[in-house]
Amino acid sequence: MGVLGSDTVVMKKEEAERDLEEGNNQVEKNRKNEKDDSNHIQIETDDDDDEEEEEEKEMKKFDEAKLKDKSSDNNKNNEFKVSMLQTLNPTNPLRIVIHGASQVQIPPPSTDRRHQQQQSRHVPQPHPHANTPPQQNQALEMVSLNSTTYTNRISLFIFLVHMVGVIGLQGYLAYKAVEGIIQTGEIQRKETKLLKYWLPQVEGAAILSIILAFTWQKAMREWPSLTLKFILWSSFFTSLAAGILLLVFQKPSTDGVGVALIAFAIGNGLYACWVSQRIGFTAKVLKKALEPVCKFRDLNQPTYWMLGLGFIYITIWVFAIIGALNFYFPPLVIIGLVLSLAWTAEVLRNVANITVSRVIALYYLRGMQCSTGFCFQRALSTNLGSACLGSLFVPAIEALRIIARGLNLLEGEDEFMFSCAHCCLRVMDSIFRYGNSWAFVQIAAYGKGFVKASQDTWGLFERIDNMEQVVDADITSSVCFLTGVCSGSICVIVTASWTFAIHKDYTATVSLLAFFLGYLLTRIGMALPHACVSCYYVCFAENPRGMLFGDTITKRLELIRTDRDIVVPTPRVPRRFRD
Repeated sequence: MGVLGSDTVVMKKEEAERDLEEGNNQVEKNRKNEKDDSNHIQIETDDDDDEEEEEEKEMKKFDEAKLKDKSSDNNKNNEFKVSMLQTLNPTNPLRIVIHGASQVQIPPPSTDRRHQQQQSRHVPQPHPHANTPPQQNQALEMVSLNSTTYTNRISLFIFLVHMVGVIGLQGYLAYKAVEGIIQTGEIQRKETKLLKYWLPQVEGAAILSIILAFTWQKAMREWPSLTLKFILWSSFFTSLAAGILLLVFQKPSTDGVGVALIAFAIGNGLYACWVSQRIGFTAKVLKKALEPVCKFRDLNQPTYWMLGLGFIYITIWVFAIIGALNFYFPPLVIIGLVLSLAWTAEVLRNVANITVSRVIALYYLRGMQCSTGFCFQRALSTNLGSACLGSLFVPAIEALRIIARGLNLLEGEDEFMFSCAHCCLRVMDSIFRYGNSWAFVQIAAYGKGFVKASQDTWGLFERIDNMEQVVDADITSSVCFLTGVCSGSICVIVTASWTFAIHKDYTATVSLLAFFLGYLLTRIGMALPHACVSCYYVCFAENPRGMLFGDTITKRLELIRTDRDIVVPTPRVPRRFRD
């Protein structure tokens, strides 16, 4: 019996050792499983580190308990105490039930709690203010760029009503002109004389101005620096020559027009001397701004359409002028037709401006090569109201702003003149924020209204230090204006000489009309370079880190910041007086 009892104790001891080894193997498996699980779980907070430390402490306790059990078994070879197996660490996954001889694997409570906490913590929760993915942001931005809302509807309605009324009036007056030609009498002789000695010169001036417009545009794209200098001084010489020519005719009507042209030539010459130091930077900007044009071969098509439409409209308008001579209140009717033509021509120019601005702006802001035809369609539909409103107010605002700046330069030491000059300049700068030619870029790109686009665009310039000074120092807009003056003066020289040779009495009226038509049609042709430069400045202000802009403006801003800019600053209201 003693031998059997000792054998039983040895067998139980061996079974206990096997159970301990299996428990150790099971613990190692659990630890491997925990490591595999931990590879898929990201521990983001300090609480996870604390839990891992607690787990390691518990595992150390478990190992110490195993060592104690093993040492106690070695010391007690002749008896086996089940009570020692019952006093194992409660976190031990091995529980031995002697009578049932079964093993029950129970993972440590801390491990279960850790897994539950990590699973509950790492379950993705919906965030109501989560950031939108980049693709969705881009889609939303593209929707905003393709706004279909009509802008400035009241202005659009007024312009359309005006066009319906003017076209009806011109049609009726043209009918009266044809009727007068058919009839016999004094009216027939008068209108026949106009058709023979007045109409050819006017139509010739329109054709000549279109040719000059494309000549200036081509030269500006090929030789920007040389063309800028040439336009500045050629406008001075041509206007001076036209004025002197009209004075040579020695007629009271031509003398007044000649004096006006000479006075303008003097101011033009002074301006050319004043801005001579700005030509270099403006030429760099113009060259850089015209680089994307070669990527869009049909970018000039809207200008072609606008010039063709303008020529047809002017032809009908000229017949209406002839018919107005035999209508009620001829002077008032003619003045109304002249103002209507000026507004219509400005709208045609700004439609081309908005079309080019959208194509170039999308290229700068999104890297897109948008269809010119689609942009032209938008300019004639959704953005037409803004073009009408801008065409009505921008020329007047910019002219008054130039006058205010001129007064600021001539203020001298007179305190009264100083106060008046600063007051006028401050008023015009305030108005300029609500209506400026820079707005057409954001009108084209984002479909904003004219006033909103003017405010936002000028706000972009104010956001960058010294950007306002750089924008005001640019002379591209002035050069485009002087291009129209130069073309008008050339038309005056040609048509005045022609008219004086065949019918002296029409010299003054033909000269005025030739200058007017030459200026308007040339400005339409110069819409492309003007729009490209405007997009270059506005898009740079919106994204100064863009790779397509180069370092032209950045270097200029750095020169201004370090007081190394030698250009004479444009008169501006000091910042302390703006608020």
